[in-house]
Amino acid sequence: MRQRMSLSSTLGIGGVIACAVAFFVNGHDAWSAAVQDWSPFVLVTGLLLVGLVADDDGLFKAAGERLAKASSSGVVLFVGATILIGSVTAVLNLDTSVAFLTPVLVYAARSRDGGEAPLLYGCLLLSNAGSLFLPGSNLTNLIVLGHARLTGAAFISHMWAPGFVALIVTAGVLAIHEHRELRVRSSPAPASSPVTWGLGLVAIGTCALFVVALASPALEVLGVGVAAIATRLVNKRDNIGHVFEVLGVPVLIGLFGIAVALGTLGRAWSYPSTAMAHLNVWATGAVAALASVVFNNLPAASLLSAHAPPHPYALLVGLNLGPNLFVSGSLAWLLWLRAARVAGAQPSIARASSLGLWTVPLSLAAALAALVLLG
Repeated sequence: MRQRMSLSSTLGIGGVIACAVAFFVNGHDAWSAAVQDWSPFVLVTGLLLVGLVADDDGLFKAAGERLAKASSSGVVLFVGATILIGSVTAVLNLDTSVAFLTPVLVYAARSRDGGEAPLLYGCLLLSNAGSLFLPGSNLTNLIVLGHARLTGAAFISHMWAPGFVALIVTAGVLAIHEHRELRVRSSPAPASSPVTWGLGLVAIGTCALFVVALASPALEVLGVGVAAIATRLVNKRDNIGHVFEVLGVPVLIGLFGIAVALGTLGRAWSYPSTAMAHLNVWATGAVAALASVVFNNLPAASLLSAHAPPHPYALLVGLNLGPNLFVSGSLAWLLWLRAARVAGAQPSIARASSLGLWTVPLSLAAALAALVLLG
């Protein structure tokens, strides 16, 4: 625990220093990068707050238990989990999905006497793969398309096919690799826990409307999240320390600072944008996937989209799917590891990366093909 906290603090301090240096060296470009990058981080903060309230209401746990109860086999449970992960990721962001669904799905698998691995690793890989549907599904979507300011409806009109294909291919590869776990004997699931149909559900619905209808819903979603969690705090159903822990404030601050620093670099140094201008759709996706692992997908998005990229949607496909290759790829990995350990699971970075080595090339190729065919 101390090691994880130390890593978070180090990242936070490093990001603040990087951001400060960027403003000192080139204040104009740093400000431009900050203007491009602030909205996604504000949006994910709001969505994580809403997710925390929904989790407190028992919505995610109830969904997992009802899914387990309705599933006649491990395969049916996995298919249902894929739909649940894709839906939560699309509406509430992939970070919310891995933070709150990971323990739910682990418990759901255990309630059926096994088959934990497909759901444990699926929550991470499918959350990344399912983050192409709406702008708020992944922070990279908002950073890359900050120049365009698309509404959610306009975004999904471009990305529904690549998003759907990426999710299906990733799920298919996972099912093939983990087929033995999906054959486990099923036992009757326990009775469902009580759920509160109130504030969490209203907050989710309101945020979904904002994300679909507005070009920049960050402040509105944050307002919903703050209002919802404030109600919990006033009623003493939560505490500020737990809220800050769930948000991972040092990590968010650190990644924002690094994103601003690399965005400043991308504006001052012409090579990244010049190089991207010479790449086709396929090469753009491949470079973005590798960059997400080298820099993390959020700073990579800021660097590669400092100037409007020629193939923004292909860039997003690579930035969103590439993180499945390794733990350095996205914030979702850190949230997933923490959530899995809290649930008593023993997640293996090596095993997750091994699965990623199979899922990423296939899902990347399929998503880019869908983009080309329907674009």
